[in-house]
Amino acid sequence: MKDGFIKAAAGTPDVRVADCEFNATEIIRMVHEMEEQGAKVMVFPELCITAYTCGDLFWQENLLEEAKVQLVRIAEETADVDALIFVGLPLEYKGKLYNVAAGLSHGEILGFVPKINLPNYNEFYEARYFTSGENLDGTVHIDRDVYRARYESDTESDDVEFEIEMAEFDGFEELEELEEDEEPDYIDENDEEEDEELYEEDIWISPNMIFTCEEMPKLQIAAEICEDLWVPNPPSVAHAYHGANLIVNLSASDEVVGKDSYRRSLVSAQSARLLCGYIYATAGEGESTQDVVYGGQNLIAENGTILAESRRFVNGIIYADLDIHRLDNERRRMTTCQFAPDLAPEGQDISYNEALFTLEREETKLTRKFDSRPFVPGVKEERERRCDEILNIQAMGLKKRLAHIHCQNAVIGLSGGLDSTLALLVTVRAFDMLGMDRGKITAVTMPCFGTTDRTYNNACSLSKCLGATLKEVNIREAVNLHFRDIGHDPEVHDVTYENGQARERTQILMDIANQSGGIVIGTGDLSELALGWATYNGDHMSMYAVNASVPKTLVRHLVRYYADTCEDQKLAEILLDILDTPVSPELLPPKDGVISQKTEDLVGPYELHDFFLYYMLRWTFPPKKIFRLAQNAFAGEYDDETILKWLKTFYRRFFMQQFKRSCLPDGPKVGSVAVSPRGDLRMPSDASAALWMKELEQIRI
Repeated sequence: MKDGFIKAAAGTPDVRVADCEFNATEIIRMVHEMEEQGAKVMVFPELCITAYTCGDLFWQENLLEEAKVQLVRIAEETADVDALIFVGLPLEYKGKLYNVAAGLSHGEILGFVPKINLPNYNEFYEARYFTSGENLDGTVHIDRDVYRARYESDTESDDVEFEIEMAEFDGFEELEELEEDEEPDYIDENDEEEDEELYEEDIWISPNMIFTCEEMPKLQIAAEICEDLWVPNPPSVAHAYHGANLIVNLSASDEVVGKDSYRRSLVSAQSARLLCGYIYATAGEGESTQDVVYGGQNLIAENGTILAESRRFVNGIIYADLDIHRLDNERRRMTTCQFAPDLAPEGQDISYNEALFTLEREETKLTRKFDSRPFVPGVKEERERRCDEILNIQAMGLKKRLAHIHCQNAVIGLSGGLDSTLALLVTVRAFDMLGMDRGKITAVTMPCFGTTDRTYNNACSLSKCLGATLKEVNIREAVNLHFRDIGHDPEVHDVTYENGQARERTQILMDIANQSGGIVIGTGDLSELALGWATYNGDHMSMYAVNASVPKTLVRHLVRYYADTCEDQKLAEILLDILDTPVSPELLPPKDGVISQKTEDLVGPYELHDFFLYYMLRWTFPPKKIFRLAQNAFAGEYDDETILKWLKTFYRRFFMQQFKRSCLPDGPKVGSVAVSPRGDLRMPSDASAALWMKELEQIRI
């Protein structure tokens, strides 16, 4: 439960059709298996106590009674399990039969949620047996002593028969309204109060129920059953309006060709639409195969992402760590998703019953893996598709700007590094889209104190290979003159020494753009902007910043993708060598002709900073949680001391350098994280980092 995590499980037990005792035994066995793995929310299939495929046996009174007996048995034999458990059974209420989900916790039956949408087409005939629970709202009385005695006697001897007149011995009877001060006839005044509380319960039966965890109030769970998800307006929509952020679905969905993909899409889409977690448990092997087969395709999703999926045609359990705080943060951020009872549409603005349950406060042992490169898809095909999409977004943004101002020329400072290489590739694509001559792209290389032969040669070769106009302006003399003017010793390699070069380069680019009637294309990336690793009014400034929302870890893959798909061997070789060059601003003199100033030695590894940035801005996680996730993601790659060191650096620089982001030039947003002051990040430049730094200091390794 720490940091908002809760472990969920969806299980498909082995069943025998109409053998409630066997089925309950399997459910209980599976509950204890889930318990060993730390699951706190456990979901089983629709009608799992009887099996879904009982057909006309659902009319048999002894089957319905036995289902109740085994429900009580499941509740009592899992009383020591610290979890909320959902099982399915048929339940008679006021002369009608309902297909319900029962919520159990610590031996208590908390409530019954009836199925609303009953399929009665093709192979489904549920309306033959069941009644829709759409408008149901009442209570069911359970005499636990009755059913407890029955299942205990059944285990003592298979030969004992119980002949009980239902009129005088019905453990699940409807509650009658009592006159004021009238005692219900089922209360035995000689019973102790504790026994009454344990064995005699009045339980809600309603589709409008929220199960709320007392120790974690933000965890609010609601249930729907199978077909409820497949209709245009599922009950889970109303559940979400009334606070539910975790939906459980007890299902019995049979298999036909292609249905698994559709089912997966439904679960994924509903969890995304409602910004919720979704646990889908469905029937599997053991159900009757008289006409259909059940595959047990269990699914657990969170906000559109499938976290776990079972193998079909094999009964078993899947687990996933759901992040309830992440869902809550996302709902708070998405102002159009206003999930509140008073904002529910007409017809869904109804009252809900709340059932409270308890869980022990403990840290969830995470089995969920967090991608150490959240901006970069791990699957090659998806990564290539993403790279092509981003290049097109960047190029389309620049294309619009060039066309709007009737600009025929572009100027780029080309260093031979990754960022300026990507900016040139994007500019070339934009010019091609406009049908403009690439020769009107002026690539300016401006060698100075820190320039190495490798980067200089790559810059020149890249420009020529792409058909841009190469212009060289050596700035060494101009920078030395500037140092003399301001009285700076060029042997002192401080921030003035470095920034003087950066601003000289920007001045040259701006003036060349003025000469040609062009615009300066910015090369700085998202990671540099987050850390403030840019010279104010130097490389920080341009007339259109094509890389402003592309993180450094993704820049590398974009250049690699271009190399792999350009179908030009010479160009590919140049790009691959650029990829192999250490990231550096090259502002300090090289040592023996080799780059001496490596950015990541100074500010830290970009893969760490991009990870921190993603979870801080995209998901608004606090420092302690980001540290915990980084430990998980970078296990075996960075030790805890290294992660914490650079996390402190990240927060310190992020807050200190906001003034640079407050005046960024225009540039296209390409992903879910951006720092434009006009778009995603409205942050004051003088905000204090004290709260975040204090939390970081509390982390003990």
